[in-house]
Amino acid sequence: MSVGNFSFPTPRGDCEAYLAVPEGADGHGVLVLSEWWGLVDQIADVCDRLAREGFVALAPDLYRGERTDDPERANRLMMDLEIPRAGEELSAAATALLNHHAVRGSRVAAAGFCMGGQLALYAGSLDPRVRAVVDFYGIHPEVSVDASALRENGTAVLGIFAERDEFVPPKSARELEARLREAGVRHAVEIYPEASHAFMNDARPDVYDAAAAARGWSRMLSFLRAELDTIA
Repeated sequence: MSVGNFSFPTPRGDCEAYLAVPEGADGHGVLVLSEWWGLVDQIADVCDRLAREGFVALAPDLYRGERTDDPERANRLMMDLEIPRAGEELSAAATALLNHHAVRGSRVAAAGFCMGGQLALYAGSLDPRVRAVVDFYGIHPEVSVDASALRENGTAVLGIFAERDEFVPPKSARELEARLREAGVRHAVEIYPEASHAFMNDARPDVYDAAAAARGWSRMLSFLRAELDTIA
């Protein structure tokens, strides 16, 4: 497996990223989009784990070098993110993945957590090359997603949420499910009992739920393979 820093061009200059490539084989590309903390080590680890499963995983640094473990700072970084610019950079990241020698196929996936989950949906609505979206308890108050664009792009959505999530409660998950259904988007929405917001983040023992995380990881892998293995 090859891992490390990577940069790719965007309309507003180069964007730094973390890239993980599986050893000895090509694979489908997956954009990995971070929580509001930024491109921290835990997100790099998600990329590494995906590469061990045969995917080429790219995590763009949408904060341009900023990262934090302070919730107040994280909230400011999230709210200061220029959404149109982020959309440009997500499309540029998809281009970088598709142009990488280790990536096969003509479309990619986007998987994100918290802020990144909402941005993954956004990427799928903007760019028809995003075939599949995995939204782990996605939230960003400034990012609205056009469900009809997801349908028109042929993008499938897997939403994974937590029963005890105070930021993205089950009601919000069901509202997303209803919008996707009404728009005719291929989708599945799951709510994991007893789990809390950010239950996938094993760097945060206060919220990490090993059983729910294992279930979510397995479900994501199955979904990505089912969607990406069907395209050339």
